[in-house]
Amino acid sequence: MTLQQLKYSITVAETGSISEAARRLFISQPSLTSAIQELEKEMGIRIFNRTNKGVIVSHEGDVFLSYARQVLEQVGLLEERFLTAKERRPHFSVSCQHYSFAVNAFVDVIQEFDARQYDFTLRETQTYEIIEDVTRLKSEIGILYVSSKNEEVILKLIKQNGLQFQELFEAKPHVFISLKHPLAKRKALTLKELEDYPYLSFEQGEYNSFYFAEEILSTLDRRKNIKVRDRATLFNLVIGLNGYTVSSGVISRQLNGENIIARPLLVEEYMKIGTITQKNMPLSRYGRAYMEALGRHCRLEEAWDWREKK
Repeated sequence: MTLQQLKYSITVAETGSISEAARRLFISQPSLTSAIQELEKEMGIRIFNRTNKGVIVSHEGDVFLSYARQVLEQVGLLEERFLTAKERRPHFSVSCQHYSFAVNAFVDVIQEFDARQYDFTLRETQTYEIIEDVTRLKSEIGILYVSSKNEEVILKLIKQNGLQFQELFEAKPHVFISLKHPLAKRKALTLKELEDYPYLSFEQGEYNSFYFAEEILSTLDRRKNIKVRDRATLFNLVIGLNGYTVSSGVISRQLNGENIIARPLLVEEYMKIGTITQKNMPLSRYGRAYMEALGRHCRLEEAWDWREKK
């Protein structure tokens, strides 16, 4: 077993594809396949299950890769400490729903380590893909919410994939609207008051089920619906069309500007926003730093929300 083989196996797990992993590693597919097979034979386990859609990490492979990541993390620390001639390029990835605190925490991690070179990825993506990214080790951490309507299905899917959900905070549903919206002066809003305004939501692709909707109360029938892919487009339409979306109420003025405000939505529902990670895999130092940064930003946003309500 070599460090190179460990790196190969982790790259295959992250991409879910031998061909894509080979492209990233700048080696041929046969060479990569041979290296993985030799590693599996030496360890006496099957790390990957081969399917028509690619490769999937096996149960044994999950455990093996958790140790492999630890080994490579320690090697990286040794190189960083003693090999001054060769700088290490750290890797870290997060997949999340569209939350400003997730972006702010990501910025904190980059600034904390201040490496001369790094390869970090932040994916604001669809709910099902968040679970899939963490399952396949494409991302170390995922961020999503559960509610009374989707909690059973989402948590079951998380468990089936060998992942765990850790709650960051619980929030009441809020409406995001423009500062110049006709209802902006209201301290709280009802669904009835919003009937005449466009409802904006993030599309979920082929997994377009209300269980995977990023917006709570997605099963309600609305006359005007607009689906988008990215946060900037959504907020531009919120401002331009007097539209609205439903989220946690946690909003960053630094990222979203002063023109977007949050107002409580008067419904009996909740949102538990949390992280998903591999159950048997310790976090890297970047993952640990990111979790700490998430906690800080969630507390800051909650404190700001309390001041606003006063």
